Amino acid sequence: MKTMMRAAALSLALAAGAGSGALAQTAAGGGAAAAGADAVFRATTLSLAAYGETRLAPDMATINLGVTTDGGTAQAAMQANAKQMNQVMAALKRGGIAAKDVQTSQLSVEPQYVYEQNLPPKLTGYRAVNQVTVTVHDLAKLGEAVDATVAAGANQAGGITFGLDDPTAAENAAREKAVKALAAKADLYAKATGYRVLRLVSLSEGGGYAPPPPMPMVAMSARFKETDTAVAAGEVRVRVDVGGVYELSR
Repeated sequence: MKTMMRAAALSLALAAGAGSGALAQTAAGGGAAAAGADAVFRATTLSLAAYGETRLAPDMATINLGVTTDGGTAQAAMQANAKQMNQVMAALKRGGIAAKDVQTSQLSVEPQYVYEQNLPPKLTGYRAVNQVTVTVHDLAKLGEAVDATVAAGANQAGGITFGLDDPTAAENAAREKAVKALAAKADLYAKATGYRVLRLVSLSEGGGYAPPPPMPMVAMSARFKETDTAVAAGEVRVRVDVGGVYELSR
């Protein structure tokens, strides 16, 4: 009986010892985590944003061209439109525009009505619209291509957008400018507040190359058809925005 009691007492002592050890380890682990969190909390950080921008001449453009025709029936409107549009497509081909650079962007036929007060709408015919988006890689041919399509029967044009076939180099140059501007701003703020930059903690990027929105489609007048079209490409802007967090020290 005494032997059993001694064994039980020894077992309880071992369990108590193990429990206190586990508790000590937990306390130590919690203390380390708290110390780490406290160190992060005590760190002085600086959050900033900057941007870099490059401007360069575009090397491509897209333009919307189309044909609008009216007819007494939907079929008549579409047939007239198809005939005229085939001539426009042939003019694009003669102008050196590859088939892969021409994409249909709108094809529709809709009834046309006249509305008079106190009277039901009166059907006057149908209107067919066929528009294509054309990509031009040789900007020297852009005005000539527009003139040729108008002469062939296109009576809608617009939506011109200038851009870059490959914006990678321009984006990388803008990134370098953005990071340099961010670092310079961090140094300025650190010195102004009596600190020095210890390290860059994080860096994020936003923005990038985005072509400007196209201009709206316009109807071609007879006067416009008789005038050579001058096209000014100007410059495109590539902007990259960055944000960074810096750790500071005395």
